[in-house]
Amino acid sequence: MTSTRRTCVLAAVAVLPLALVACTENSPTDADGAITVTATDTSCDVSATEGVTGQSTFSVTNNGTQVTEFYVFADGDRAMGEVENIGPGLTRQLIVDLPEAGAYELSCRPGMTGEGIRQTFTVTGDSQAATDADGKLAEAADGYRRYIRSQTEALVTATGEFVAALHARDIDEAKRLFPLSRTYFERVEPEAESFGDLDPRLDLREADLEPGQHWTGFHRIEKDLWVDGFRPDTDTIADQLVADVRELADLVNSEEYTIEPTRIAGDAQGLLDEISTSKITGEEDIFSHTDLYDFQANLDGSQAAIAALRPVLDDRNPELGQAIDARCADLDAALAQYRVGDGFVSYDTVTDAQRQELSRLIDALSAEVSKVQGVVAEAAEL
Repeated sequence: MTSTRRTCVLAAVAVLPLALVACTENSPTDADGAITVTATDTSCDVSATEGVTGQSTFSVTNNGTQVTEFYVFADGDRAMGEVENIGPGLTRQLIVDLPEAGAYELSCRPGMTGEGIRQTFTVTGDSQAATDADGKLAEAADGYRRYIRSQTEALVTATGEFVAALHARDIDEAKRLFPLSRTYFERVEPEAESFGDLDPRLDLREADLEPGQHWTGFHRIEKDLWVDGFRPDTDTIADQLVADVRELADLVNSEEYTIEPTRIAGDAQGLLDEISTSKITGEEDIFSHTDLYDFQANLDGSQAAIAALRPVLDDRNPELGQAIDARCADLDAALAQYRVGDGFVSYDTVTDAQRQELSRLIDALSAEVSKVQGVVAEAAEL
């Protein structure tokens, strides 16, 4: 099994219909009609606790000292939308589809750890009908859902091979397969994050463990392989990883699994945030230094999400699509210098200056991708 390199121009995949923009008429909003969220290290103040079915826009300002995240959860901690990597003093916007009435939860997560500071957001109104006259949004949703499903099925196979090498105590082979199996997970990580505690079970880092929390997943096994050696429960942890990956595949293959179009754009942005938050620093794969594999996989997933929405972009803002292509090409060229065969050099050999250049390029791409959600939201209003 090899790690393949995706280009920035992918075949278009697709998007579920969007509902009309809506928020309560008596809700305090900013000049653009967004519900304002003011986050600090200890609080999460939201200007409205009620909305109506359709799209809701949140403008999130971080007045704290730590990087924060903002989530909108449905029942079972199903993430309807999120915006990550909001640094101190920054404001980020989230457009989220809430097509059904009910009680949702809003959550600010100072330090991007833990359950966050939560409050209820009540949505009323009729179930929202699709506004997708030319079918481009529905086409995109179908295609992107196929992409997610194909990647999770590949993840099941690759993880099985990785765990088989672990059970056989073939250390060299297990180390070789570790970053390759993670590639499929990293391409779809925002969708894994939408299923409650499944993402931390699969991908929690040691630095993010809370007191008394049981550590499972890829990074626990990474530490066993590169630092501690096999422990009495390593095989059990490996078998749990296989089961958790299978659970993810079952969830995305269920009939209930749907993806709203603004979420596809959010996934594209979220995957870039993953790179700028943890891959650039080297803290993601701190024991194996295989961060560049994850970096490429996050970029692959972001490109796939943008490709899903490309017919919409080409129709409504072709210049934005072209700008994203150009920034992707710059980043692909920079990454190429770190390739060795089908893989990458160890990330601890990448200098601080080189990391800063990669960071600059990812920020330039992220600045363009951040505009996509607004374009998709506008398209859904027609």
